[in-house]
Amino acid sequence: MSTVLVIGAGGVSSVCVHKMAMNAEIFSSIHLASRTKRKCDAIAESVKERTGQDVATYEIDAEEVPAMVNLIRKIEPSLVVNLALPYQDLPIMDACLEAGVSYLDTANYEPKDEAKFEYKWQWAYHDKFREAGLMALLGSGFDPGVTSVFTMWLKKHKLKSIRQLDILDCNGGDHGQAFATNFNPEINIREVTAPARHWEKGEWVETPAMSVHHRFDFEAVGERNAYLMYHEELESLAKFVPELERARFWMTFGDEYIKHLTVLQNVGMTSIEPVKYQGKEIIPLQFLAAVLPKPETLGETTKGNTNIGCIATGEALDGSGEKTFYIKNICSHEAAYEETGNQAVSYTTGVPAMIGSAMMVQKIWTGAGVFNMEEMDPDPFMEMLNEHGLPWSVEELDGPVEF
Repeated sequence: MSTVLVIGAGGVSSVCVHKMAMNAEIFSSIHLASRTKRKCDAIAESVKERTGQDVATYEIDAEEVPAMVNLIRKIEPSLVVNLALPYQDLPIMDACLEAGVSYLDTANYEPKDEAKFEYKWQWAYHDKFREAGLMALLGSGFDPGVTSVFTMWLKKHKLKSIRQLDILDCNGGDHGQAFATNFNPEINIREVTAPARHWEKGEWVETPAMSVHHRFDFEAVGERNAYLMYHEELESLAKFVPELERARFWMTFGDEYIKHLTVLQNVGMTSIEPVKYQGKEIIPLQFLAAVLPKPETLGETTKGNTNIGCIATGEALDGSGEKTFYIKNICSHEAAYEETGNQAVSYTTGVPAMIGSAMMVQKIWTGAGVFNMEEMDPDPFMEMLNEHGLPWSVEELDGPVEF
């Protein structure tokens, strides 16, 4: 039985809070806060209708550390679950340190003025959390999060070492919109338009954004173009799986998405540089995000499946030589919406946020300091994935990916 405070009121938060309410034996008191209280109230109302559980709601600016500290001290949670924007990671971590409470998030810190997300800022908090006797768990979403747990499960149960790793993220859903993103538009577009990077032979190899892609046949979706991108779990995997010779991240995009994104880039709408408009400074990408459909509104119209997994090649644990395994989850947009009122992209991040929180509040995962998912025992997390809507499968392939 535990009290938790969730920050943020988007689609991921909605899924996480719904799933927490469905596990009242673990999460006895749920509190939800964001800059816009009416969004929290809407989630709380849905949770009450679906589960009968109450969720307390609050208005808070997560970047205002003193206000955050006051709210945390008022609620006295055992854990703060940060499902707000990555820009807000550090202020929330500061508030947790001052208030004396552990911390969890799903995405690493990214400065507002630079499209560069990496762990160095949060890893620098390790000693502070260790000295305070608090735990901070980073990246408990799907990617990052489940993909890292998948990798470590393979290393624990199938492979003595991992030489080559490919993470493949396919959203095969159709939301019926001309152009929309399935998670926060600002974060999504910053990720997609940033240069691609992958880990190879002990260094980062950079290529222009969206310049490398391959066709891949995804189960329950079909063939899609998968584009080479940089994603933050590559950084932590390269650190915690030091024998990796190559690690890459691939994400699928449809032709219409690429067409619209190219036009938006060409006219400057994806820029994060301030521009003057009617005497005020605005950020074009933030304005674009404000006019695009909100991801949390796409659930009712989105049909199809997501397919996210890892293909790992390395020395087999049983001494039988080199082997390749493919471990993945397939999630239905329709099923996710029926259960929580959200589409599968939010679902596949919100459920792991709940599971990571459960690991911490039940003290299954413990420690003092800042930790990544790769440092934790994968088995209990993997068991909860099967129990709470994200079942996984693993198969042996004939060999490594050919691209």
